[in-house]
Amino acid sequence: MMQWEQLLSLRRQGDINKRLRIEQDETRLGFEVDYDRVIFSSAFRSLQDKTQVIPLSKTSFVHTRLTHSLEVSVVGRSLGRKAGKSILEKHPHLKTVHGHKINDFGAIVAAAALAHDIGNPPFGHSGEKAIGSYFSSGNGKRFKTQLTENEYQDLIEFEGNANGFKILTESKNGLVGGLRLSYATLGAFMKYPKESLPKIPTQHIADKKYGVFQSEKDFFKEVAQELGLLSRGESSFLSYSRHPLAYLVEAADDICYTIIDFEDGINLGLIEEEFALEYLIKLVKESINTKKYANLKKASDRLAYLRSLAINTLIEEATSIFNVNEELILNGEFSEALLSKSKYKAQINDIIKISIEKVYKSTEVIDKEIVGYTILNTLLDSFTSSIENYYNNTSNHYDLLILKNIDKNFTEKTTVYYYLMECCNFISCLTDGNALEVFQKIKGNL
Repeated sequence: MMQWEQLLSLRRQGDINKRLRIEQDETRLGFEVDYDRVIFSSAFRSLQDKTQVIPLSKTSFVHTRLTHSLEVSVVGRSLGRKAGKSILEKHPHLKTVHGHKINDFGAIVAAAALAHDIGNPPFGHSGEKAIGSYFSSGNGKRFKTQLTENEYQDLIEFEGNANGFKILTESKNGLVGGLRLSYATLGAFMKYPKESLPKIPTQHIADKKYGVFQSEKDFFKEVAQELGLLSRGESSFLSYSRHPLAYLVEAADDICYTIIDFEDGINLGLIEEEFALEYLIKLVKESINTKKYANLKKASDRLAYLRSLAINTLIEEATSIFNVNEELILNGEFSEALLSKSKYKAQINDIIKISIEKVYKSTEVIDKEIVGYTILNTLLDSFTSSIENYYNNTSNHYDLLILKNIDKNFTEKTTVYYYLMECCNFISCLTDGNALEVFQKIKGNL
């Protein structure tokens, strides 16, 4: 069984001395420092111009990755605090001996939730697929014979979660350990604590994707062992049980994209307003104040009221499910997302189904995803070719100009895997607008 004393580790990459909660400055708690470091990072700021639902949208009220991440963080903080209250009641020594407080849990979940999309490339999830397709069936397939099976898998199924772990932890430009977040926050961030291979058919939610590239395996293992995460795989590959608070980060994300993407669809005119309000009413029928609702004259006000109620309803529900199943979670035996066990599962699924049909598969989204594929394929072709030529000593002047775009010091010989991952990481850190701008330059459109 995992132990909360370990799971709440304040250790940071490179630490020599142990950090004790009871010695923390209450005005600047280590877990709150994590939040600050994420929010002031350039990778987080770039989310303001990255797709949540609609790529390259010019509509101000449509969510970007940044506004989505802020909202997920707020919801995550509430989930963490509510769960933390129950955890401290069940395990009073965490408070009396170690000095933990309810807000510790809220701060960890809030920081991890804030960072949960930090590794996503431009153009949403289609950006991940575009990178993967380039290496599986595009010109990038030429590298397959130069990579190990695991390295190639990292590329053909490029994963934003693993890239996020890379961004948060890799040393660069003299910054050892990246943002140097606490291991507790890194643990809560890791929704899929495993490497890309082997792919074993399983219904466990932690196996849905993967969360670490080969390049970060060693540090990933150090974090998992420090936190006391339970090993789930054979000794030859890395796979661990989730940090319990990762379930709350996932729930915060699930709550927000279920309700907020639905709201964006309404605001964009893709989902009929009155039709949509009926579905939200079904979700909050136990808590709605019908008199107050009837007095709201504007549809936008009614939508805002129902959205607030829906989010609060699902926060209470997710927290309750977490508390009831805490022992199973600590034993690594809880295999579903929290809201998969919700009594509102049918209503949630109805809302998601409408969002898929009316928003995610809308002409506007599909057309712009096609543009995103074209842009990323062009960038990958240009950058990988230039780096490949550089390491084969066949660079021309154009190749060297292209490489000046990448903020990496490509002066020493390195592996093919390393420079391909650096290419993908650079492209993934571009905003939608930046990617379009670089694309236009490559095409000669100034």
